[in-house]
Amino acid sequence: MNRVTSMFRVLPVLLLGAVLAGCGINTIPTRDEAVKAAWGNVQNQYQRRADLIPNLVATVKGYAAQEKDVLVAVTQARASATQVKVDASTITDPAKFAEYQAAQDNLTGVLGRLMVIQEQYPDLKSNANFLALQSQLEGTENRISVARTDYNEAVQAYNTSLRTFPTSIWAGTFYRGQKPALPFQAAASAQTAPSVNFDAPPPPKVQ
Repeated sequence: MNRVTSMFRVLPVLLLGAVLAGCGINTIPTRDEAVKAAWGNVQNQYQRRADLIPNLVATVKGYAAQEKDVLVAVTQARASATQVKVDASTITDPAKFAEYQAAQDNLTGVLGRLMVIQEQYPDLKSNANFLALQSQLEGTENRISVARTDYNEAVQAYNTSLRTFPTSIWAGTFYRGQKPALPFQAAASAQTAPSVNFDAPPPPKVQ
């Protein structure tokens, strides 16, 4: 008899849990975690690129030391990009997110200038170390593009859950503190890997 009574007491709790799950109460935190995971992957790929740059600059400098303005620009852009402090809260802070994206986009742009230099230096183009670094950078830029796309898709799903029924009910009650996440915005320099346009004419040298 006691066992039957216990079952009847537990049953409403189980039914309530099932109803809440069916209404999407877990959707918001689940998608929030997906956004954070995707954001972490974006950071990892940008860090991979930053780690490649010192060796890349050193290799280019060995064959094209006279391209000082470009080499300095890349070094400074890398320093700026790595000095921007980010964490999970960055994805809901417009100012911090914009600062991070601007720094990374700027680095992408100056990397493009660095990679075009090779067209002027045949010895550099055939250097085994440069070719290996070029290949790694190419792959990393592709990974960054994929990571940003995955992140934006996760952001779209999460932000939609905050605004659409029935999950908007939980957004206004249990998860009232949840803020929409910020997506990466399209930028020409950020969407084009610097190693693609090797046939472009080199930029004019600064006198």
